[in-house]
Amino acid sequence: MGKKLWRAVVAGGAAAVFTGLAAFPAGAAEGGAAFTRVKVNGGKPVVIGVANEVKAPTSYRLTVSHQVKWTDVFLYRGKTDNQLWHNIQTSDCSGMGVTCDVVETMYFNPSVWDMRNSEAGAWKVAGEVRFKDGTGDTDDVGQTVYVKRNSRLSVKASPKPVAKGGALTVTGKVTRANWETRKYVSYEGRKVSLQFKPAGATSYTSVKTVYANGKGDLKATVKASKTGTWRWMYGGNTTTGASTSAGDYVVVK
Repeated sequence: MGKKLWRAVVAGGAAAVFTGLAAFPAGAAEGGAAFTRVKVNGGKPVVIGVANEVKAPTSYRLTVSHQVKWTDVFLYRGKTDNQLWHNIQTSDCSGMGVTCDVVETMYFNPSVWDMRNSEAGAWKVAGEVRFKDGTGDTDDVGQTVYVKRNSRLSVKASPKPVAKGGALTVTGKVTRANWETRKYVSYEGRKVSLQFKPAGATSYTSVKTVYANGKGDLKATVKASKTGTWRWMYGGNTTTGASTSAGDYVVVK
């Protein structure tokens, strides 16, 4: 079932650039418009939690042969009327036989619009334009955008301080957003890396890989050798975003 998209146009088209064309370019769509140079969220997944609004900056070049009423780029599955619910704000495109570099922002707000967990994953991208003469054009632009549920990690290392050569236990928990309940829930069975950064160093190194249990709990025991910071890192998948825990600093004596 299709979903309605709320659209807002930036007044005056200040964010759009218009260039007159001598002729309609090769490869233009039959409906009188061609969408090129489409970029959604810089090519990165759109990762959404349970409360905060997420903005996905979008841009594209639109070439038209008719007077434009409004235009946008949106995400869909199956047929183009099955669209992901969100708000679109886009600059305008006026004139006939022009090329417009359009700037758009997609807004996703899970605290305002109901989202289903099944909506996580791959979405296709389409461009749409409506002309002042009542006609229009909708074209798939040949791109895929992943919309993902946000994940979180916690960390705790003990004992503190720890004797050199002694056993250090690092625990934590991996959770992810449930869009339907608007809460974070345990994410069992995830493969998560334990990472360490020695005091004075600038980067982390993976030390051990563990799998979360049925409650999303993580646990690893290592031999303490250096003072430094421990953290967990989850790489994500096609439906869930990557995440990194805060660091827990442990002194080795």
